[in-house]
Amino acid sequence: MRRKGAARSGARRRSARHRSARHAAASAALLELSRDLAAASREEELSAAVGRALEAIFPGRCHAVRMLDPATLALTSMRARGRLTPVVGHRLALRRAAALRTGLSEAQLLSAGARLVARDEPIFAGCVRATAVPLAVGGALHGIIHLEAPRGVPGRSGRDEPVLLQVANQAALAARNLRTLEELVHFKSFLEELIENGNALIAVVNREREILVFNKSLVRLTGFTREEALGEDLLDLVPDAERRRVESVLERGLSGEAVNAFETRLRMRSGGEARVSLSTSAVQGASGAVEGVIAIGQDTTLLRALQERAEHGQKLAELGRLAAGVVHELNNPLTAVAAYSENLVEKLSQAGGDPGDVVKLRRIREAAQRLQRLSRDLMAFARPPGEQRELVDLAALLEEAAVMCEPALRAAGARVERSLEAVPAIWGQRGSLTQVFVNLITNAAQALPAGGGVVRLEAALDGAHVAARVRDDGPGMAPEVKRRVFEPFFTTKKDGDGTGLGLPIVQGIVARHGGAISVESQPGEGTAFTVLLPLAPAD
Repeated sequence: MRRKGAARSGARRRSARHRSARHAAASAALLELSRDLAAASREEELSAAVGRALEAIFPGRCHAVRMLDPATLALTSMRARGRLTPVVGHRLALRRAAALRTGLSEAQLLSAGARLVARDEPIFAGCVRATAVPLAVGGALHGIIHLEAPRGVPGRSGRDEPVLLQVANQAALAARNLRTLEELVHFKSFLEELIENGNALIAVVNREREILVFNKSLVRLTGFTREEALGEDLLDLVPDAERRRVESVLERGLSGEAVNAFETRLRMRSGGEARVSLSTSAVQGASGAVEGVIAIGQDTTLLRALQERAEHGQKLAELGRLAAGVVHELNNPLTAVAAYSENLVEKLSQAGGDPGDVVKLRRIREAAQRLQRLSRDLMAFARPPGEQRELVDLAALLEEAAVMCEPALRAAGARVERSLEAVPAIWGQRGSLTQVFVNLITNAAQALPAGGGVVRLEAALDGAHVAARVRDDGPGMAPEVKRRVFEPFFTTKKDGDGTGLGLPIVQGIVARHGGAISVESQPGEGTAFTVLLPLAPAD
């Protein structure tokens, strides 16, 4: 009897030592798991850490870590030790009691396609005891840990589950934190892409005015690369005349004040300046202190140019109305001068008067008639074109445009040469076509060098079109200027001398007449604009 009692006592001591060793191994594995989960930066690393802990705590068992998308319960990754059965590919199955104990919603699980069962179902071949615990936190299911014992391997589900729950609780928190971090990183990347590729101009500066963000819209506008701008003082991108105003706005932003629709200018790498409208606000750090200023705005260069052109056009319209009134007032006296001088020429010629006086009177008459023609042409040119078209002789129209441009030609010292063939008529709006050639002849005169030069007018038949050409022997155009010559608001003239709209308007008029305009130019070889207009259809 003493031997049997001693044997039982020894077995109890061995069992206690075994349980103590298992407990120590489990504690060490759980501690190691905590460290590994804290260091995990990817879902695969999290699964591997859980797998190592399960191998240490439950040696000889089959186990799997299934990671799920909390929103759809779709499998995102899986790590398993053991031979899986085809059931793994079926719908997700979870013990109802385990799901409810961890705060999961039965309705949500069922709507996501999960099955709730009374007992855990084995997922490994040859296993008879299965325990599955959810990785759940905050009512969201991030995964499931499966632990199963093959036949012949000791273990009891009732004893395994409490330890397995400790593993699952740590893993669930780590999975939630990992997904939260991934969402934050994704959201940060999304915001960065939004700022970088947005149509708005976006810049961020710190308290030292150093540029921290300089998006693509600013790169396109200014021509400065992001690398050139980052770290630089924002005021270095501002013209000297604007620095104090911009500095004041930044100071207001750093004090927490928002500024809306602040208009200023930015320097461009190619020279010149761009006009911008900006709204600024403070950028606060985690502590709530202001750490910088963000400026969001738009390029208003074109808008302001259009406003100025509109104002300039208004002035020209008013000037045109004044000129029309002046011309109208002059027309009656000119008619009288022309008529009386004509009458005096006839009387003196018949009466045998002084030939010198007759010549002078004829010159007076010719000058008055010339002024009358010019006034009629100016009135016709100023009159709105409307839709009325008529047969137009382009050769004659070139002559009329040259007469109207005589002041500009004379000021440039231009000598006009003509090669005007008799060409068939075209259908067109006389006033609009006159505007085309007045613009081309004036540009040609202005292109001549200081000592003067030649402006040549040509008209000839070109197949089913009439070709009218205006040439000058000025300095010609560089290729980059020639490419942009019909671009709105592009001009090589100094401020105040050109709007950059003349040639685009000319191109539009020619296009409305079914024609085309082209330019030929080489540096040092002059420039030629050719207008092709279709012949009037035969009756």
